[in-house]
Amino acid sequence: MTQAQATSLFDLRGRTALITGSTRGIGLALAQGLAESGASVILNSRQTAAVDAAVAQLQALGLNAQGAAFDVADQASVEAAFAGFDRAGLVIDILINNAGIQHRQPMLDVSLDDWNRVINTNLTAAFLVGRAAARRMIDQGTGGKIINIGSLTSEAARATVAPYTVAKGGIKMLSKAMAAEWAQHNIQANSIGPGYILTDMNEALVNNPSFDAWVKSSNPAQRWGRPDELVGTAIYLASGASNYVNGQIIYVDGGWLSVL
Repeated sequence: MTQAQATSLFDLRGRTALITGSTRGIGLALAQGLAESGASVILNSRQTAAVDAAVAQLQALGLNAQGAAFDVADQASVEAAFAGFDRAGLVIDILINNAGIQHRQPMLDVSLDDWNRVINTNLTAAFLVGRAAARRMIDQGTGGKIINIGSLTSEAARATVAPYTVAKGGIKMLSKAMAAEWAQHNIQANSIGPGYILTDMNEALVNNPSFDAWVKSSNPAQRWGRPDELVGTAIYLASGASNYVNGQIIYVDGGWLSVL
């Protein structure tokens, strides 16, 4: 294989990627990484101002970015957003289901409302957006890539994050279910399982000396990961290099799961 052939495997030029929950943290890093690999990216959040600011940030770097503010956990909002993409002639080739929230509380104290809020945002939303994207990927006949963002808790539970753990375990199996049904249409659905990453969501944990020390001592890499360290895996799963990879979850965790 020549260098040019190897490079073309990861070339995303001419592709359009929707990344949910992408105005900051992991989602924004993934959007920037895909755009730098040639994709046109659509950034998402419920908040229009946040979307506009993130789009402006990427456009200032010379990247092809636009925004779509909608609630990924609301079926009517999702369907309206995709109807808008259809009217605009936007063909979503790549979907990254990244939107997510956390709720830390002992399970005996978790209310049903909080449980449903986390499950709906972290799992049901991936089904709703994934279904809308897949319908169009199938109709257009060219297939596509769906990347669902899981977690270490797709594999291992921790106390006080039960709704999140259940949702991320579901993400792992949702990806497998998508592969089982949609592989015949040339759709590859896989997951990325980030380890402990330096993001706004984890700010309280980073600033907790005992938890910070535990993360560093329990991980072979002896450090937290950075959002940009997930970009390479996302590009691989979004590109032609992964055309026969389906229903898998790739953990990007510094080796944390390997020493459990």
